[in-house]
Amino acid sequence: MNDQIGSGSLLDTTDSLEAVGVFRGWKNFMFLIVLLCLLIVQGAFWLVNTGSVKLGPKAEAGDTVVVSAPQIRDPNAATAATEPNKPAEAAATKSGLKKFLPFEMTFQWLSRTITFVNAILILSAAIYFLTVLFSLKVSLTGRLGGINHISRAFFLALFMFVLLLPWQRVFGGVVIGAIYAPCELAKACSAEKADLFAKVLFYLRFSGYWFLIFLLLILSQMRTCRWTRAILRRLEVV
Repeated sequence: MNDQIGSGSLLDTTDSLEAVGVFRGWKNFMFLIVLLCLLIVQGAFWLVNTGSVKLGPKAEAGDTVVVSAPQIRDPNAATAATEPNKPAEAAATKSGLKKFLPFEMTFQWLSRTITFVNAILILSAAIYFLTVLFSLKVSLTGRLGGINHISRAFFLALFMFVLLLPWQRVFGGVVIGAIYAPCELAKACSAEKADLFAKVLFYLRFSGYWFLIFLLLILSQMRTCRWTRAILRRLEVV
């Protein structure tokens, strides 16, 4: 009778470990995607904030359409202006992002990238949170141990996912999320910041909030790693 109970418990533990292996693989994969998307979103903010990507008149008003740079109508004047200073202009055109990118980055292109990355970020963060939740359930039902670590990782992932969502679209700015739309970025970067307090709020909105999400993600991932080590230690003892 005891042998049957022991064999059944061993089978349950083996099944639980196989489930943990699956959830762990997907969790690590979603963690990398969320991390990459967060870096892209923060990089887009600094590109616009530092002036590396110029805002058109319509983009500053809240639209993502970019007006192209005005062209010189008189070809003779353009030739006369450029011929004496060709080396200087050639060096000027290679400055900034043009050194590294084979194409000209406009705010229209950047806004499409932000919209796409935001969609991927929300989906991957949701899957990451769900994998941590299911890992907690498997750890509880399979009695694998490390409940302290996986429980903390669950709450960290929950806070990360909730704070990430664009709540300003639902509550009209009363509650905001870490994700921002391209029009919000253009409006905030083009607005004049009269005092130091406005500048602090500006950077807290686009960098401080992002850092909080980034920190919650890293702490959650670290807790899940500790949970895995706790499971391995317990199985070695058993």
